[in-house]
Amino acid sequence: MSARIGVVVFPGTNCEHDVVKALSALAGEEALAATVELVWHGERSLSQLDGVVLPGGFAHGDYLRPGAIARFSSVTDALARFAAEGGPVVGICNGFQVLTEAGLLPGALQKNSGLRFVCKSVGLRVCSTRTVLTGALSQGQRLRMPINHFEGNYTCDQRTLDRLRAEDCVVLRYEENPNGSVDDIAGVCNAAGNVVGLMPHPERACDMLTGALDGAPLLRSLLDAADQHASLPA
Repeated sequence: MSARIGVVVFPGTNCEHDVVKALSALAGEEALAATVELVWHGERSLSQLDGVVLPGGFAHGDYLRPGAIARFSSVTDALARFAAEGGPVVGICNGFQVLTEAGLLPGALQKNSGLRFVCKSVGLRVCSTRTVLTGALSQGQRLRMPINHFEGNYTCDQRTLDRLRAEDCVVLRYEENPNGSVDDIAGVCNAAGNVVGLMPHPERACDMLTGALDGAPLLRSLLDAADQHASLPA
């Protein structure tokens, strides 16, 4: 059965086509029968999909705060049901912010330390391989990917941080913290490992034209997870 991956589009999303292109190209390389399609934020059901990506951008213009309005879109309720049933979900940059606002991931993203917009390539370390985004990687593996954000400073209280560490929910850490994130966190997952949020952009590190390929293993992991989900009995 062909896996179907949906890339959610909110008003203000601007990385959706990058994600579709990267995933489609990797699926072709791996000879996976996967299709990648855009999903409008008004969608009320995601049951037809085997994986979902919330891409980067500025959902609803980031009015109030990033992800705060997107939280009330119909698709977010559908996403909560999809995730609760074990469906693979990945939020990239603004998508990460939406997942925290929706309560699908712990913590929150606040303004970068120094109140500076950060746009550069950063070193990362893989801290957990039990997720739908890192299943094909190795513990401690080093990656390099671009970041592009003003509100990427991950924060949470001490109890939440202790739980993230204890439950192996810190997925990626920065080698040199660019934004003030607590514990150098660049990405986290839920307890089940099927919902992952990260600030770096793997879809921008999948092509030699950009001079970087370290995002490809992450997206391949997502493709594998979607393929496995498609194989589950209805």
